[in-house]
Amino acid sequence: MNAINRPIYTERIKPFVGKSIIKVLTGQRRVGKSYILLQLMQEIKETVLDANIVYINLEFEEFRTIKNDADLFEYLKDKFIENKPNYLFIDEIQDITGFEHVIRSLLAKNTCDIFITGSNAKMLSSELSTYLAGRYIEFHIQSLNYQEFLIFHKLENNAQSLMLYLTYGGLPYLSNLSLTDEYAFEYLRNVYSTIILKDVVQRDSIRNVDFLEKLLYYVADNVGSLFSANNISKYLKSQRTEISTTQVINYLRSLGNAYLINKVGRIDISGLKKFEVGDKYFFEDIGLRNCQIGFSLQREIHKLMENAVFLHLKNLQYEIFVGKKDNLEVDFVGIKQGGKIYVQVAYLLANEETRKREFGNLQAIANNYPKYVVTLDDFFRESDFEGIKHLNLRDFLCRNDL
Repeated sequence: MNAINRPIYTERIKPFVGKSIIKVLTGQRRVGKSYILLQLMQEIKETVLDANIVYINLEFEEFRTIKNDADLFEYLKDKFIENKPNYLFIDEIQDITGFEHVIRSLLAKNTCDIFITGSNAKMLSSELSTYLAGRYIEFHIQSLNYQEFLIFHKLENNAQSLMLYLTYGGLPYLSNLSLTDEYAFEYLRNVYSTIILKDVVQRDSIRNVDFLEKLLYYVADNVGSLFSANNISKYLKSQRTEISTTQVINYLRSLGNAYLINKVGRIDISGLKKFEVGDKYFFEDIGLRNCQIGFSLQREIHKLMENAVFLHLKNLQYEIFVGKKDNLEVDFVGIKQGGKIYVQVAYLLANEETRKREFGNLQAIANNYPKYVVTLDDFFRESDFEGIKHLNLRDFLCRNDL
């Protein structure tokens, strides 16, 4: 993989280096967590001349014997040096059963500065938080955003590059391959299989793998659509797959814990009240969605546009919801630090009826927060209609000041 710096993450983490708090890098497998760790290690080597760095990567053969907390303790017991600044980096720590006991002990004794990565959110929701509540900070690492995609692949920002991004997504290693279905999708299918096997099936002891794959196909085919676990269950029954709503919910949770999909709930725009039903799901990486579904860019362009907008808002650290106001729906409401933005996504504003619908939903929101309509219309760079900005998707994905 090209060792290209990703400052969007390293700059967020740097202020916490040397602080007595565990730095936890989470995210889907193959999004580049390991390289960000290596970049942080290199910076520490350059700035702390007598640093003692201990690095464990659970995917390396030499560390395969570290399977539980006792193994980890035994390995580390003579690795730290007194009167020197010690740093511990552990990659894919969720593969060590009971790791949290050792991490808690090291933190309590102030033995070292701790950095860990994990590819399953269950690590945070149960194992880690139970023992280390308030003693860690999470940095969620995503696959390459569109701007990073252009840098990694040495591409110009044009319509062709955008279509490549919407087709193959942002896993960093793809920059070493030809962006064609033959090579890129073959790699993506292998990553997809690894995530399903290691972070879903094995992690959560999933027995009905056939149902899991059907469920994930359904989610992929309905990206950006409102649905409920009950609706999914009914669909699967129509496919002669008998499954309970509870199982559907549990399997969706497992897929979310593996950072494969993201659930986006609905809120009432007027009062920001959350609705209990009617979620949307989006993929953490567009390429992993496309490699499994008999993909057609032209047929599914609107779904992929919505997924790309979701990922960009997430990259900018917004809390994201689907907005509802009476009978109107707004594709995305982003909330951050007390502010809000509203985003409507449309393929093309082909006629006046479409324009009225997309802009009208946003005009009905009586506040002065930023509002955007994002389309693939390419005959303009940016326009403004009664305070609502109309942006081409390429330009929207390159805006970091929304």
